[in-house]
Amino acid sequence: MTHIKIEDAEIIVVGGSSGMGLAVARRLLAEGARVTIAGRSGEKLAAAQRELGNHSGLSTAILDISREEAIAAFFLDRGPVDHIVSTAADIEGAYQLLPDLQISAAQRVVESKLYGPLLLAKYGAPSLPPSGSITYTSGVAAYRPAARGSVVAAVNAALEGLVRALAVELAPVRINAVSPGWVDTPIWSFVAGEAKQATLEAMAKRLPAGRVGQPEDIADAIRFLIGNGFTTGSILHVEGGHRLI
Repeated sequence: MTHIKIEDAEIIVVGGSSGMGLAVARRLLAEGARVTIAGRSGEKLAAAQRELGNHSGLSTAILDISREEAIAAFFLDRGPVDHIVSTAADIEGAYQLLPDLQISAAQRVVESKLYGPLLLAKYGAPSLPPSGSITYTSGVAAYRPAARGSVVAAVNAALEGLVRALAVELAPVRINAVSPGWVDTPIWSFVAGEAKQATLEAMAKRLPAGRVGQPEDIADAIRFLIGNGFTTGSILHVEGGHRLI
């Protein structure tokens, strides 16, 4: 079995300032990794750094993964990296019925969840060792789409196709994705607004697992994909049985 060392590993977590990304950063830091959390907002990055206890192994970087030149410069300025994780998703305004959907909102989803991951692989893969990995997050919407969710469903499905293609092209670097179900994160404020809590509680009653997910559930799954040297081109479903209902 290939042992993937986490302690002292250099790991970049894009989208690490909140939600699932923040939980991933916390988990990796606890295991002794050196983690850089990257995101667009300096204010959110600073808040995340405080929440993580100003850990000595933590650094932050302002990065907009929708801008190719920004990603190119980011990796040009860095040394070797062992693993890359991206939980970034800009879905504000995207959950709309077609008559109300603004194409600009759809484009932001594509940029954050498809073009961004593609560019992270393009510029990040040369910094990775053969034992390195890139892990993305797709989502259950690709399998259980709902009205108002056409854009997110399509982009998640496209990202999963990208994972399989990159696993072949970038081998032996491993490329995988976690596909979360409904997870209680700040992103739900964009999806359900003031009805967030009621919406999540209603889904919890339907799910075989009896609850919605927590960011730590997804962090566990991402940690597995980073550490398992025989998993690549895979989609790990962590959704409480959502695909069964």
